[in-house]
Amino acid sequence: MLKRFTPHLLLLLSGASLTLAFAPFNMWLLTIPALALAIRQVIKLKHRPFLAGWLFGAGWFGAGISWVHVSIADFGGLPIAASIGIMALLCGYLSLYPALATKLTAKYFSPHLWPMALPLFWVAAEWLRSWMLTGFPWLSLGYSQLESPLSGFAPIIGETGISALIVISATLFALIHNKRTFANAMLVALCLFTSGYLLKQHTWVTSQKTYSVGMAQGNIAQSLRWVPEQDGPTMDTYWKLTESLWDNDLIIWPEAAVPKLEPLAQPYLAKVNERAFQENTALITGIVNYNWETDEAWNNLIVLGKRTPDAAYPDYQYFHNNRFSKHHLLPVGEFVPFEDWLRPLAPLFDLPMSSFSRGDYQQANLEANGIHLAPAICFEIAFPHQVMANVYENTDMIITVSNDAWFGHSHGPAQHLQIAQMRALELGRPVVRATNNGITAFIDHRGEITARLPQFMAGNISAPVVATRGFTPYYHLQELGVWFIVILLFVSALLLRRRQR
Repeated sequence: MLKRFTPHLLLLLSGASLTLAFAPFNMWLLTIPALALAIRQVIKLKHRPFLAGWLFGAGWFGAGISWVHVSIADFGGLPIAASIGIMALLCGYLSLYPALATKLTAKYFSPHLWPMALPLFWVAAEWLRSWMLTGFPWLSLGYSQLESPLSGFAPIIGETGISALIVISATLFALIHNKRTFANAMLVALCLFTSGYLLKQHTWVTSQKTYSVGMAQGNIAQSLRWVPEQDGPTMDTYWKLTESLWDNDLIIWPEAAVPKLEPLAQPYLAKVNERAFQENTALITGIVNYNWETDEAWNNLIVLGKRTPDAAYPDYQYFHNNRFSKHHLLPVGEFVPFEDWLRPLAPLFDLPMSSFSRGDYQQANLEANGIHLAPAICFEIAFPHQVMANVYENTDMIITVSNDAWFGHSHGPAQHLQIAQMRALELGRPVVRATNNGITAFIDHRGEITARLPQFMAGNISAPVVATRGFTPYYHLQELGVWFIVILLFVSALLLRRRQR
């Protein structure tokens, strides 16, 4: 009996072990053997490839995004059984994508052609996962290689391309059955890692001016975020944390750092605006704007103080155009599908600030003291094309703000930071990341963290940020590079299949 279910157990364990390959553990060497073990079990269960792929996905997402349970259990107002049920439902849904890839590969190709066929189905399934039901591209395999030589491919074929290379290599290792196949797998892996290492030595963009940037991390408990009596203490916290930051070229506060609605926060914003101007700097903060006439709300970033270094007066006035409105909203957290039905069911579907309007997909950069910043609020940083749409020739850096207090002491915030690092590497722009309770960090254009604040502490941090110009090949190619690779391999598999027949 145990022997019969061993492949099923190995699929679950290999998927779960992938959690260790991502942040905060960063055991990137584990990714290829874990995936190879899973593919080997899928081939063994040849009559049930969909189930096999689903079991691998269940382990992969069940362990990897277990942090979702923290937000549901702690802030969703649901009993533990319902919380676990929703978590299981989400993981079961995400597991359908690797199951689809393995099912299609097994249906049309014999195992020895999998190294050429599976990458196309895998990339197609991951593409579907990135946009179906607004998309959830979290824990894509390429992120695990941020610290490995394979990260050298990111500025050319992006994170998705690295995922394809992992699938190619892992499938070859899964098919090892003699010295020749072992040598083939090792040769391909060696070529990929060597090429990645060499590419990593090249700089695709040019360095420009260095700016001093300061960020404040208020560490406001999620339970206090939207309590009206806490508005004043929260705003005082950020004001005090900023006292030693005014000598920077730019100061950044995190998502919704100002808890009052923008129309109601005008006296406070006027004070910050005037102080920033007097100190010859600019300050960017997250805030919620609300239109009383149309009943619309937006998750915004606004610029206070100086728009340009030679500005003659403070930039900010209510509803000025030097702002960014979040486009990619988080389901349930920022908008509720079928809200007339779902909101009455449980507190989870009626959270504060869960009915936002979308900003445009492409918007102008924020301009703060002459610095041009491409914004991404929270979840948006996980969508490379969304970020890329707002990176222009004169963009100096990317700014992303978040409130990861939803996820407590889980590994979710570390994974979120890792995603931001990948965007920096793909697009060749430094990323400044301000969060409410961590991880606030500075990331250079190579995707490396240059400075950071610890989680769960109120504090501030300053660091130099080197702006860059130029574009990486990935910026121009986008997903054409990875599609070229996987389609070429797929056509080769079709030709070999036809020849064998």
